[in-house]
Amino acid sequence: MAVEIEKKYRLTQPERDELSHRLRQVGATLQGREFEENTLYAGGGLDPQRQVLRLRRVGDTTTFTYKERDDSASSIKRHREDETRVENAEALAAILEALGYHPALVYEKRRATWLVRQAEVVLDELPFGLFVEIEGEENDIREVESLLNLSEAAAEMATYPELAAQHGERRGRVIESRFQMTLPEG
Repeated sequence: MAVEIEKKYRLTQPERDELSHRLRQVGATLQGREFEENTLYAGGGLDPQRQVLRLRRVGDTTTFTYKERDDSASSIKRHREDETRVENAEALAAILEALGYHPALVYEKRRATWLVRQAEVVLDELPFGLFVEIEGEENDIREVESLLNLSEAAAEMATYPELAAQHGERRGRVIESRFQMTLPEG
């Protein structure tokens, strides 16, 4: 069983711009940029307040994840997180539905991943806001938080699925939080 340890903050656009600049100043290494589509499933014996089954598509790569939240009021969150690459996303979706699970929430995300010392820092853009997450051991999170001038920043306690459910649009049984597509003029 793997454990994910992270702290998340909501950002304004000027704060994100400043943080991007600060990452370069401290010698952070950009690991990559990606666009994600996350589908969360409900049903079966899942407790939606604590457990998540997620199918994440990034380009041609699909990852299936089980996450379970620890009960904690701390701004540094610990989650059980087990995941594996999936060869055939459509087949896995069909298996999940046959087992009584159904898509309940879909949200999109643009992510830039940076390595800062021993921690991973991700700058996320979702349809409902800008965020930064620091992931690593607790002492590494605090060190990078200080290095990036985030020590006084307010932590975002809600999960992306909670925020997507609040801000998304219901389409049948599924709540979707997607970026608006802009069509070229003419």
